[in-house]
Amino acid sequence: MTKKKAQKPGSATIALNKRARHEYFIEEEFEAGLSLQGWEVKSLRAGKANISDSYVLLKDGEAFLFGATFQPLAVASTHVVCDPTRTRKLLLNHRELSTLFGRVNREGYTVVALSLYWKNAWIKVRIGVAKGKKEYDKRTDIKEREWQVDKARIMKHAGR
Repeated sequence: MTKKKAQKPGSATIALNKRARHEYFIEEEFEAGLSLQGWEVKSLRAGKANISDSYVLLKDGEAFLFGATFQPLAVASTHVVCDPTRTRKLLLNHRELSTLFGRVNREGYTVVALSLYWKNAWIKVRIGVAKGKKEYDKRTDIKEREWQVDKARIMKHAGR
């Protein structure tokens, strides 16, 4: 019998978009595949990805990841033209695409990339249907986070 290696949680993550949860209320999340070229996969194995300014563009019944930057490696082939900010196609099924189109067109939502990660041998991107936050919403979130830290500190010292 062979045992499978247990991966550490979070070790498969390539890139996170921390700003998305600060800027938007995430209503619903989807997992999508990503159509990539060979040099992009090598770059992602090296961890050279940035999705902080990326969002999902919906057109012609398809979804595309726009604004993600995958830096090419210096040892990449010379005959391949590497475009770090190329628009990449997202692989979603028809039901998920129709849900996204409906939410964006009718209800005024936007679709942002939340994280980029490995799932077995495949690269997946987690996208979220989001609504923009106002400034007072952001302040409320900061107050709540600070209160949680203070509460943990109080509970730690109360047990002594």
